[in-house]
Amino acid sequence: MTFQYDVIVIGGGHAGCEAAHAAARMGARTCLITMDMNKIGQMSCNPAVGGIAKGQIVREIDALGGKMGEVTDACSIQFRMLNRSKGPAMWSPRSQADRGKFIWAWRKVLENTPNLSIWQDTVQKFIFADNISESGASYSKNKKEENASPEENSSVPRGTIAGVETKMGVRFEAKAVVLTAGTFLNGLMHIGRTMIKGGRVGEEASYGLTEQLKEFGFVTDRMKTGTPVRLDGRTIDFSLAERQDGDADFHHFSYLPEEDELKLSGENGKLPQLPCWTIQTNEQVHEILRRGLPDSTLYNGQIQSIGPRYCPSIETKIVTFADKDHHLLFLEPEGTDTQEYYLNGFSSSLPIDIQLEALHQIPALRNAVAYRPGYAIEYDFFDPTQLRHTLETKLCRGLFFAGQVNGTTGYEEAAGQGLLAGINAALQVQGKEPFTLSRDEAYIGVLVDDLVTKGVDEPYRMFTSRAEYRILLRQDDADMRLTEKGYLLGLADEHRYRLLLEKKNWIEKILSFCNEFHVKLSFNPVLESLGSTPLKEGTRLVALVNRPELNVLLLSEYIPELRELLEAIPNRREEIIEAAEIRIKYAGYIEREKIVAEKIARLENIRLRPDFDYNSLQQLTIEARQKLSRIRPVTVGQASRIPGVSPADVNILLLLLGR
Repeated sequence: MTFQYDVIVIGGGHAGCEAAHAAARMGARTCLITMDMNKIGQMSCNPAVGGIAKGQIVREIDALGGKMGEVTDACSIQFRMLNRSKGPAMWSPRSQADRGKFIWAWRKVLENTPNLSIWQDTVQKFIFADNISESGASYSKNKKEENASPEENSSVPRGTIAGVETKMGVRFEAKAVVLTAGTFLNGLMHIGRTMIKGGRVGEEASYGLTEQLKEFGFVTDRMKTGTPVRLDGRTIDFSLAERQDGDADFHHFSYLPEEDELKLSGENGKLPQLPCWTIQTNEQVHEILRRGLPDSTLYNGQIQSIGPRYCPSIETKIVTFADKDHHLLFLEPEGTDTQEYYLNGFSSSLPIDIQLEALHQIPALRNAVAYRPGYAIEYDFFDPTQLRHTLETKLCRGLFFAGQVNGTTGYEEAAGQGLLAGINAALQVQGKEPFTLSRDEAYIGVLVDDLVTKGVDEPYRMFTSRAEYRILLRQDDADMRLTEKGYLLGLADEHRYRLLLEKKNWIEKILSFCNEFHVKLSFNPVLESLGSTPLKEGTRLVALVNRPELNVLLLSEYIPELRELLEAIPNRREEIIEAAEIRIKYAGYIEREKIVAEKIARLENIRLRPDFDYNSLQQLTIEARQKLSRIRPVTVGQASRIPGVSPADVNILLLLLGR
C-alpha cells in the first residue's frame, strides 16, 4: 500500500466521484479520501438528477466520459424530458433515482476503476511545499511582490500543494489535490432554534481546512441552504394526490446503448418505474407557518449567511408570495425498497412541531408520519474568482476546488466542476496542457466562466437563460460537441468514440437524403391526408420535414426509400433520427447562433498578461481597474463579462492592445 499519489480528491460527493474517476481514468494515481464509504455519491437533498439546464450538464458529463449519466440511468425509477412543449434547446432530461442504489452504483464504478484507491478518513490539514510553511501562515516574497497590492498578486501562486494530513494522523503526498467538501466545512444545521454541528444530518462536519486556507490568503464566506421533511409513504393518502408518471420513450441520460449501460437489478437490469405525486398547500398551512416564522432560522436572521434565491424555503415562499393561497408540492419516492418520500417544495428550518402541524393540514398528509424533519445548514465556501478556468486556485499551484465549496448548489453543477477539476489535476501532474471549455462549447463552460469571472452573491444554480448560445448547447448533441474531446483526453474510451462516429455518419446520411430526394406533386394526396398544405410545385424532402406538423418518421411511412434508410440504422435509431430532425428543423437558428459565437470568440483569442498593471490605465474607470486587478481575466472576452467593466472599458483595452 502506498501513501504517495499523483492526485488526491477530498470528499466523496458528486464532485469528488467525478474528479476521482476522471483523474484515475486518465492514468493518474489517484486516492479518494471520504468520511464514509457508505455515503459515496450521497444525494443529500432530493433523490433526482437533472432538470432545467442541469440535465444538459449531465449529458455533457456523459459525453466527455464521466459517469453521472450511467449511474443515474442504472438507478432510475422515473425519467422525464422536461419542456417538451418548447424548442429542443429547452428540452431538459430529469430522472428520479433510487438513493440507496445510487451510492452502490457509484461504489461499483469507483472500486473497479484502475489507478484509483479509496481511504475512509477526514482530511484536516493541507501540506504545502516550496516557500510555504506547513501551516500556510507565512510565505517568502520577492522584491516585486512586496511592493505589489494583494489584487496584483491574486494570480501569482504563493506555493505548491504537497499533500494532506488526516484526522487519523495519516499523511498522504500528492502533486495535486482537489477539494470537494460540499457543505461539510464548518457545517452547522438548524431546526428551529436548535443548532447541531454537522455537514449532513447524522454526519460530522469538517474543521481546520477553512481556517488554514484563510490564513493562507483565501477569501471565504458562509452560505446556507435547506432540505425538506422526509415522510413515511405508508402514512400518505395517495388517493388525495395527483399521480405523475414518467416518460416511456427511448430517452435516457447516457449516450451509450442500453446494452452497454451499468446494470444493477430488475428486469433487463432496469429498476421498477414509480410515479411521483403532486399536492398543494392551503391557507391553513400558511397560517401555521406564519406563526412559526420567529423561530425559522432561514427567515428570522439567526443565520446571516447567503441563501438560495431559486430554491426558497416554504417560509420564504409564503412571505415573498403573500398573495398566493397555495403552493405546489411534489412527493418523490426515495427508492424501490423503501417507504421514504421526499417532499419537494417544502424546504424548511422551522421547529419540528410547526412543520408537522402545518403538513397535517394538507388532506393527503392528514396522518403523515415523518422520518426526519426539514432543516437548514450553513457552511463555508470560497470566492470562486480566486480560481482559474481549470478550477485550479490562483494562490496555490496544484490545489483545485470543485462543487459547493465554490458557491454553487446542485448535484449536477458539482459533478461538472468535479469532472473538469479531475481532468486538469491529471493533466497538470502529467505535464500536459490544461483543458477548458468555452461558453459556446458546453453548459459546463458557462458555469465555470460565470464562477471565475463574476463570482457569486448567492448559491449559483444553472439555468438555460445563463447560456447565451443555448441553441448550440442542446441536450441531444452533447456527444457531438464533447465526446471527441473526451476521447483525446483519454477519458472517453474507444467504444464510445466509435459510437459517436457511427451516429455522425447516419445523421449525415439522413441529412443528405432529405436534401437530395425530390418530392413530386403526386405526393399531394398524402399531404392532404396528414393535414398539411399541398405542394404547388416539386420540392426537396427537407422542405417537408421543416413543416411543424410533419417529421422524418411520419414521412418514412409514405416514402419507401426513406423507410429503408432508417431501418438500416443498426442501433439507437430513435436518438439518431431525432438528432437529424433537429438539425433540419432548426438549421437557420443554429447557423445564425454559430455566426454570433464566432464573432464573440475573436475577443477570446486576444489574451491578457496575468501580471498586467491595470491601475496604470487611467483611461479605465476606477471600478474597472479594481475588478480587472482582482479577477485577472485571461482574455479580453472574459474581461468583457466582468460586472463593472463597461463596453467603453473593453474598447480602451482593445485600443491599447492594438498599439
